[in-house]
Amino acid sequence: MLKDPECKVKSETTSERFGRQAAAIEHHLSALGDTVGAIQPMKTLRSFSSGEVAQLVGVSDGYLRQLSLDGLGPMPALGTAGRRFYTLRQINELRAYLAQVRPKEALKFWPRRREGEKLQVIAIANLKGGSAKTTTSFYLAQGLALQGYRVLAIDLDPQASLSAMFGHFTEYRLRWNQTLYGAVRDDDQRVSMRSVILETHFESLHLVPGNEELVEFEYDSRRLPPGDDTFFSRVGSAINEVEGDYDVVIIDCAPRMDNLTMGALNAATSMLVPVLPIMANVAMTSYFLRGAQLGIDYMELRGARLNYDFLKFVVIRHDPRDVSEQHIVSLLRDLLGTDVLEATVWKSAAIADAQVNLQSLYEIKKGAFGRSAYERAMESLNAVNAEVIDLISEVWRRSVSGVSQAWRLLPAGK
Repeated sequence: MLKDPECKVKSETTSERFGRQAAAIEHHLSALGDTVGAIQPMKTLRSFSSGEVAQLVGVSDGYLRQLSLDGLGPMPALGTAGRRFYTLRQINELRAYLAQVRPKEALKFWPRRREGEKLQVIAIANLKGGSAKTTTSFYLAQGLALQGYRVLAIDLDPQASLSAMFGHFTEYRLRWNQTLYGAVRDDDQRVSMRSVILETHFESLHLVPGNEELVEFEYDSRRLPPGDDTFFSRVGSAINEVEGDYDVVIIDCAPRMDNLTMGALNAATSMLVPVLPIMANVAMTSYFLRGAQLGIDYMELRGARLNYDFLKFVVIRHDPRDVSEQHIVSLLRDLLGTDVLEATVWKSAAIADAQVNLQSLYEIKKGAFGRSAYERAMESLNAVNAEVIDLISEVWRRSVSGVSQAWRLLPAGK
């Protein structure tokens, strides 16, 4: 009788089978980086054409060409046919240079916060998994970094999807005590906030990664003695340690109202709530708001004061041609008025395809997708980010007409 080539696998116990499958995946992921050494960013960011840079910064391509011919500002790399390309570091150097030589436009070129402008901490939260919290956090953090802001992204979800999008497979590349939990725990193992911050492939965009150890905070909070309610203030205290290093902090919350999420709501100066244009997600958003209300009431009874600069809802994965989705978006605007951002992120195969490879459209050259699909997706993403930048500018009492207008033009770059 012929031997069954699968007999060895079939003889495995269920436990052994799971172990074998996990080991195969772990081996592949571990090969992407040292599992015990210092963590370095695994991803690299492409260079940007002079056309893209001109539109990001808000000057003409011809002006950039003349600067490089005159030897002024950062010197771009030259490609075929004399095309010029800038790294993100060079774009920031260019911003700093332009702010110096054109001081009347300094805020447009160099938008980092000035003395007296408070750090913006934006919590991205909703209850339902799959409601695009991570996608929203990812694109907003990268978009702000491209505009010259210093950004800290904090992954508060034990599933660590945001960390993976930045190239950090934290279950296999991260030592214990290197998430935000390490900086907020209440024992002698607590570490400094700076020690859990990682660099990313975007200059001036840093990450506090997540992994399953974040659930330990929930257990710690439950063991506190009666009357000790300091747990919800610890996230804010950790952020305050690095307050001077950043302009904006983006917190990707877990899809539940746990104690870390309450800590994020307490630390936040503002909030974005992603909503999918389907009735089930709208209903879940209502449930989230009720849970957040109870959590905020609890914290305010114990001395917290949550006065957000803005609380906005952003419609995600929207097909503007779908009649039922049009109805739901109209319903949201009727119910919530101007609390719903005007711009929506359109449903796009380009966004989805990029995300399969743990990338954003900002990281991919336009030629990787069909021109029209890429530009439609970028237009909607940039419009949402531009509205958020306007909101931040209003909090800082700045004009909102400069940066956001240039930002909306990015898809036209060559």
